Amino acid sequence: MNYEVQPATTLQGKIDLPADKSISHRSAMFAALHNGRSAITNFSEAADPHSTLDCLRRLGITIEEPGDNTVIVEGKGRDGLQTPSKDLDCGNSGTTMRLLSGIIAGSGVSARLTGDESLSARTMKRIIDPLTEMGAIIEAREADYAPLNINREGPVKPLYFPLPIASAQLKSCVLLAGLFGEDPTEVIETLPSRDHTERLLGLSIEEMDNKKVISASREDVIPEQSYRVPNDFSAAAFWLVAGAIHQDAEITLPAVGLNPTRTGALEILKQMDADITVANQQREGAEPIGDITIRSSSLKPVEITEEVVPNCIDEIPILAIAMLFTDGVSRISGAEELRHKETDRLHALAEMLEAAGADFEEFNDGLEIKGHTGFTPKPAVFDSYHDHRIAMSAAVLASMADDPSEIRDGECTAISYPGFWDDLQVLTN
Repeated sequence: MNYEVQPATTLQGKIDLPADKSISHRSAMFAALHNGRSAITNFSEAADPHSTLDCLRRLGITIEEPGDNTVIVEGKGRDGLQTPSKDLDCGNSGTTMRLLSGIIAGSGVSARLTGDESLSARTMKRIIDPLTEMGAIIEAREADYAPLNINREGPVKPLYFPLPIASAQLKSCVLLAGLFGEDPTEVIETLPSRDHTERLLGLSIEEMDNKKVISASREDVIPEQSYRVPNDFSAAAFWLVAGAIHQDAEITLPAVGLNPTRTGALEILKQMDADITVANQQREGAEPIGDITIRSSSLKPVEITEEVVPNCIDEIPILAIAMLFTDGVSRISGAEELRHKETDRLHALAEMLEAAGADFEEFNDGLEIKGHTGFTPKPAVFDSYHDHRIAMSAAVLASMADDPSEIRDGECTAISYPGFWDDLQVLTN
């Protein structure tokens, strides 16, 4: 379905954002491995975490959804998973496939993990290699791609694993497999990535020589996962940029997750002189939250380098839109990983910027964008490439044009933000 975006004369209001997808995935998985009941509230309505719930049910986990985005999981402990009689369909969710692969490999059950066309085109080599070293037997299409047939015959082998890239999914996959081993598996992290897994599981972390050593084994008690999932910072980022670049904007976003490994985009926008305030800071379970307000801002150019990319990887598409409205040249580098998401996001961004009449240059690992404060994008037909973050970034950009634009296949926003189009209407009316 295509969506028409009208020019926004104002952006005013309060938006209750969707729940955090990353935490929703993990809360359900870890609750399944906990020995007992967990009640998770504000569970994400997005398609991806519900792919995780469907897969857990096929692994023999009883899950109730009584309403109000509450999920009740009857955990069976790490030895309670059952070999599924059907494929584990991960849909479009890379988090589901990569984290569940670690759990399946560690548990010793045999399972076949499948995904949709987009997910099946994403390489799984990064998880296949370490899981194989840990004793898993994995058969994959063309050696690297889903479907993945996973089983294990011997015990889980402990692994000393320096992360080759900053990836929370890879880190989590290895640690989850390690939970089933008698001896500790250690993941060594030199560049920070999302730390929800180690927070929610309470894993041991040792810091030394500018690196973190995170360990997991059968000695770790998997805690109950009863808490409210914070609202999604990645969803907040679209409205933070929309508010900053619009000339008549004030948007408040309550109870947003403020995990420091997730809020790189918040720090980048502050560097750009965005008018942002954070209030009512507190904790929800293991995670910090707060209320964020963004107002119309005069933005400065910024450089996003390899060191900070892991903490803002999902927000780079919308940060690129912010760069268009600065007074100067901004650069993104070290972001080659964006070419391996739901689509090649750097290419999709380049197509979007070209259609809008922007002055930019594309590189293998990023973009250089020449912005100016009076920039007005050309109205255009923007292709979402069936990628939710590209679709929402294009919508924010289109709202700044003088005439209507169109977003192709805009329904893909439901992957992470089912109410995005309704919220855009709320802010512009």
